[in-house]
Amino acid sequence: MPKVSKEIASKRPEEIMNACVKLYSSMNFREITLNDISRETSFSRPSIYNYFSTKEEIFLMILQNEYEKWIEDLERIREKETLSPSEFASLVASSLEKRVLLLKILCMNLFEIEEESRDERLLEFKNVYKKSIEVLSKVISKFFPALDGRKYDFLFSFFPFMYGLYPYVYPTRKQMDAMEKAEVKRPDEGIYELTRRFIENLLEGMLAKEEDTL
Repeated sequence: MPKVSKEIASKRPEEIMNACVKLYSSMNFREITLNDISRETSFSRPSIYNYFSTKEEIFLMILQNEYEKWIEDLERIREKETLSPSEFASLVASSLEKRVLLLKILCMNLFEIEEESRDERLLEFKNVYKKSIEVLSKVISKFFPALDGRKYDFLFSFFPFMYGLYPYVYPTRKQMDAMEKAEVKRPDEGIYELTRRFIENLLEGMLAKEEDTL
């Protein structure tokens, strides 16, 4: 049997993940099967098991990659010399605006994905998730040292906020029809504006509270 180069071997999981992403753009998570994924790739269904045990593990790796890309953007923010709350909010909002897939998986399918993934795969993902918290924590410490003792108040307000962004910005037609009939008003804003305003208001409120305690 001919040997496969490391480069080709490393691209095989990527091909499988790209197929999943393509299917996910037009199908919901529960509809997608390994047979569907196989048809979008050069792999038979049994061959996919050489890389992933379940469909959920494929999505977990996609989510992990999305977090890794977001971390790279956060690291670039950390390279700035100084940032005001408004500038910081704008940069983080821009970084999330590029990660629609991350926000969609977080909101729509994270629980099922984690439940149906092997422990070692889940741990690998959680280590990357932890790194995103650590990097954002370092960014807060650098630009807003007055909040150093309360930065986890910021972090654990912001990370849960991320989970609700996708359905608010991308409601289904059915949801929109129901909101219109119920006369629920909804500002027409995207990921950037919602995130920017949330971060700026949160930071300014926390900084003002710190000043009041001095």
